[in-house]
Amino acid sequence: MDTQRAPAPGWRQWAGLAVLMLPTALLGLDVTALYLVVPSLAADLQPTATETLWIMDAYGFLIAGFLITMGTLGDRIGRRRLLMIGMAAFGAASVLAAFATSAPWLIAARALLGVAGATLMPSTLSLISNMFTDARQRASAIGLWATMFALGMAAGPIVGGILVAHFWWGAVFLLAVPVSVATLVAAPALLPEFRNDTSRLDLWSVALSLAALLPAIFAIKHAAAHGIDAQVLAAAALGGAGTIAFVRRQLRLREPLLDIRLFTDRSFSAALSVLLIGLAGFGGVMYLVTQYLQFVDGLSPAAAGLWMGPPALAMLVGGIGAPMLAGRVSPGIVMAGTLALSLIGYALLAVAGTNSVPAVVAGFGFVYLGLGVIAALGTEIVVSAAPSERSGSAAALSETVQELGIAAGVALLGSLTTAVYRIMAQAPADAPAAVAESYTDSLPGAVSVTEQLPVEALRHAREAFTGGLNIAAIAAGIAVAGAAVVCLRQLRHLAPIGATGHSTEPIASTQGSDDR
Repeated sequence: MDTQRAPAPGWRQWAGLAVLMLPTALLGLDVTALYLVVPSLAADLQPTATETLWIMDAYGFLIAGFLITMGTLGDRIGRRRLLMIGMAAFGAASVLAAFATSAPWLIAARALLGVAGATLMPSTLSLISNMFTDARQRASAIGLWATMFALGMAAGPIVGGILVAHFWWGAVFLLAVPVSVATLVAAPALLPEFRNDTSRLDLWSVALSLAALLPAIFAIKHAAAHGIDAQVLAAAALGGAGTIAFVRRQLRLREPLLDIRLFTDRSFSAALSVLLIGLAGFGGVMYLVTQYLQFVDGLSPAAAGLWMGPPALAMLVGGIGAPMLAGRVSPGIVMAGTLALSLIGYALLAVAGTNSVPAVVAGFGFVYLGLGVIAALGTEIVVSAAPSERSGSAAALSETVQELGIAAGVALLGSLTTAVYRIMAQAPADAPAAVAESYTDSLPGAVSVTEQLPVEALRHAREAFTGGLNIAAIAAGIAVAGAAVVCLRQLRHLAPIGATGHSTEPIASTQGSDDR
């Protein structure tokens, strides 16, 4: 809680923030750059369906799994040091990915990118919380940070489409090289070092965190691709057991990997819940909109990427404007109001037809607006609730929840759309068995065999996919409406940012026996 005005940040802090924006935007870009590159990549490497899935998922899978560990590691060895180590590793892994000659090679490189990326996300956010001690300035800085990540995600399809049209798919990964070099050169001069010299990294906690997160993420992604089966249930059970063991150990440790007591703060827990729901809606919608533009409207990858650009302006408005508005109005009310406004976007997607590109893009713009606000203010609430020496851990938890949200959104909304598609899409009676199977499996499958089917068959497939998009948008809208209610009920008590009473006092570090 800020009871008096902290010194205003100087040029070095703002220049340091500009440096931190480089890896932040790069991470966002790497999340989505492959969305429009997969066809070219698949034609070159010829991966199996399972290998294609892992090429897409290995990056986010390992980022989410290692975020908490890397956040605490940064608290221990130094956040700037971890940022520089991770940036060098990210650049090297990107070169490996760019020149991959086989699917297993690319999967391994994407996995390394995920581990390296997990060092960057909490490092950048925790450094911001240390560099900007004034609550309003910190909120603005976090808003810019969140905006750059989302703008990177928005730029991914655009950049990926343009590069694959003029070069080859590997060029997408080489973008990381100049960003890595620039960050490594500028960081020592512009970024201060912060560490908690008394913290210790409990390796058992690291192992248990991975045992909790990795099976859970695998279950979500496997369910999205194959539905709920024995593997999903087994992975979910393993993740649940790992979570229980992890929580019990954290409650016993004097220096836990993750301070479980943070969850006793209702603002902290509510903000994480809103981030989870909001990112799930955004992640699922973005996944479906990219498919709509390419497979329903038939746009090229570059054209589809350019259509994804304008909604990013709404994200820019939300990410920058929300902290300014929250300096006058409770952050909870700002978040609730913006989420309610974003329901217009879900409504537009719910009524879109097969020739509704402007409506779909406009709807996605409203979704982006909601994302910008909750990413900026939700992250600020989460980070400000933790003591400064644990800000890396809190930042990592915020990012973990957002990564899980995106994965869950793609899995749940993607699966729902696929289920509706399979109900509505009926292959012609005289179609060969293999052709009928591809047609009824998914819209991309129908597009791949369109030359072997009557002209109207593709139109029916596009209508079936659009019907699935409509249902998914309704489901996401209901969830987001629930998140708006959570903001009103659990976060409206927060005072405007910078005013006395904003947020809660940072919760003291856990005290207890140390059984290590």
